Amino acid sequence: MTHLVAGATGTVGRQVVAELVRRGHAVRALTRDPARADFPADFPAGVDVVQGDLTDPDSLVDALKGVTGLHLITFGGEYLVPLDTGPRILELARAAGVRRVTVLNGGGETPLENAVRASDLTWTVVMPVEFMANALAWADGVRERDEVREPFVDRLSAMVHEGDIGAVAAVALTEDGHGGRTYLLSGPEVLTVRDKVDVLAAARGRAVGLVELSEAEALADWRATGHSDEVVDFLLAVYRDTPEVGRTVNPTVEQVTGRPARTFAEWARDHADAFRA
Repeated sequence: MTHLVAGATGTVGRQVVAELVRRGHAVRALTRDPARADFPADFPAGVDVVQGDLTDPDSLVDALKGVTGLHLITFGGEYLVPLDTGPRILELARAAGVRRVTVLNGGGETPLENAVRASDLTWTVVMPVEFMANALAWADGVRERDEVREPFVDRLSAMVHEGDIGAVAAVALTEDGHGGRTYLLSGPEVLTVRDKVDVLAAARGRAVGLVELSEAEALADWRATGHSDEVVDFLLAVYRDTPEVGRTVNPTVEQVTGRPARTFAEWARDHADAFRA
């Protein structure tokens, strides 16, 4: 059985690829530029890297040949705009013999996810809360100044390990019983920013300072980084008052994969070098 993974060089996509390989399945990693794929940093040995672009469904025809499972993302192109090509992608998938589809929820309703839900294929929506990998945004500051600069440092997050997201998607693609399901994924604990900084300090073996930004300072930093007004408004709303779903632990990862969700301490140990000078 061959599986095609879109967004394969992304934070979650590469985890879907790795988990499918670990389970012994043939994998095609879809990318707009295969020449940029880095082995083994991006993909394990044996992964077939193929060219295709979700914004141009007909570019997927060759990649879909012989594929039985398809993992999709809901944004595409250089600027990651919401994809409206879902109906054509699914038409081609059906013609190629695809039987199962997973889609990574992009944080809200999107045309592609709606198309997947309306299709007659066996589909599963994977809906994670905050990724643990988001902490990599602090890596430069920790390496260079031994500090994290954040607003609302007591905000709560049930952040999930990206490897667990990939594992749930891989199970849904390869096992029966997951069709028509939407899996909300969290980690096993609720942490504040203060907690995360302490965990990172322990993992790297050196103290990390926490500088709490005012709301005005955070807005200035986000805008200076180049975030759009839409993204700035989203960050402010989520950080000021995190939705309950984002700060509530649920058992889905263990229920689907058969093993407990990984902790942030585990993630931090695996990525400690990113935070060391």
